Amino acid sequence: MAGGRSKHAPAAIRARRIRGLIAVAILAVSATISLAARAGEQPLWTDLHGDTVRPAGSLPDFVALAARLSPAVVNISTARKANAAAAQSPEAQSDPFDRFGAPFGPRGAPVPHSLGSGFVINRDGYILTNQHVIADGGAIVVTLQDGHELKARVIGSDAKTDIALLKVAAPFALPVAPLGDSDAVRVGEWVIAIGNPFGFDHSVTAGIVSAKGRFIPGSYDDFIQTDASINPGNSGGPLIDLRGAVIGVNSAIYTRTGSSMGIGFAIPVNLVKQELPQLLARGAVTRGWLGVYIEPVDEQAARAAGLGEPRGAMVSEIIDHGPAAAAGLKPGDIIVALDHRAIREAQELPLMVGAIPIGKRATLTVIRGKKTLEMPVTVAASREAQLASAAGAPDANAPEAFGLDVAALNPDLAHRLGIAPSSGVMVAQVAAGSEADRAGLRANDVVLEVDQQEVSDVAGFRRAFRAGGGRDIVLLLVRRATGTLFIPLRRQG
Repeated sequence: MAGGRSKHAPAAIRARRIRGLIAVAILAVSATISLAARAGEQPLWTDLHGDTVRPAGSLPDFVALAARLSPAVVNISTARKANAAAAQSPEAQSDPFDRFGAPFGPRGAPVPHSLGSGFVINRDGYILTNQHVIADGGAIVVTLQDGHELKARVIGSDAKTDIALLKVAAPFALPVAPLGDSDAVRVGEWVIAIGNPFGFDHSVTAGIVSAKGRFIPGSYDDFIQTDASINPGNSGGPLIDLRGAVIGVNSAIYTRTGSSMGIGFAIPVNLVKQELPQLLARGAVTRGWLGVYIEPVDEQAARAAGLGEPRGAMVSEIIDHGPAAAAGLKPGDIIVALDHRAIREAQELPLMVGAIPIGKRATLTVIRGKKTLEMPVTVAASREAQLASAAGAPDANAPEAFGLDVAALNPDLAHRLGIAPSSGVMVAQVAAGSEADRAGLRANDVVLEVDQQEVSDVAGFRRAFRAGGGRDIVLLLVRRATGTLFIPLRRQG
């Protein structure tokens, strides 16, 4: 599959191993059902049309906006064991990008647990929230602003984009939050977030759109970044523009404390709209797949390919019998466009594939050597789950077996540390309780050497890591802040 990260992301955000079995797996929009309402039913959501943006220089009316949208926002709760919840608490995670949740109550005891927020998207009782909000829940209860409690059932969910569609049966018409156009959102626009942070229901916070096109570890989303304060409990709630349209679903924050630090992320609503028909029809999302491993294009590879600057997605490995293999792609190829739409960063490729229906032919523009090739490829349904199942137990000599996940070192972090972007790889994530965690590795550490062998990219790191398969200890030279230290990783057993 293909993946990558945006050049606009700050250091901790762009981190995430792109190589791995990501196999261009963003949703390929399936046109199998119409977005129009079926006979006798409400449309699945309401779009807000027209332009009611206030003229420049006037102050936004947050009072009217909050009054109009708050009734459509709900609290989502369930009862589950506190120790299961604790595993997902911000304090238990080493990854600074937290999907919210904060447990209360005696360890192991079933307790009412406020999981997060959601919002009503049509009068028939369909509700949007995050998948991680309801992933470990039992009986789901939705609480309206007026205090009414309704039992909800899961219609569909998708872990990769962290979206879930719920349904409640209400004896009355529910207030609806209309969906907007996230592609039209501009950086600097005012937005508000409504949710239930720390259980304080229907809290309203305001800020601006800080950036677009953010990619964070473990996600396929192209996030909207905002400085509107969002905290544990805001997950699944709406991010709303001044017209009163939902432009995103609040999903994660960048934090070192478990609470807001002014950097929050929302899933763009246009991506959500692409998923909703499949969630409604099948309860899951079928994804397109190219069948490749990819990496970002660094300056050295760009020069070798005759590119003026690093851009595109470099193929590092081809999966047998996949669409890319059938199309004739080879390791070392650089994909610079899909259907003549330029690819700046590797992570853009999955999102672009996501706009292509499964089974449809597309054209890849590929740089091989210094030649430009136009290569037709047929997007197929993802085989990621089958490949992962067939792979069985993880390779004991792979970094993942130690709980270590690395990504290409981005220029922002390299500049802060005073090192060259080709000086190593960045630790994207450390699994809690793993050998890497016990050894003291942290997210945003930069690995400069593996067993005294310099590494400059993810592929080189993995080769060096596997080369030490016969030894009991893998010795890493790590750059942290302004100093370096050696960290030994011990093989278990």
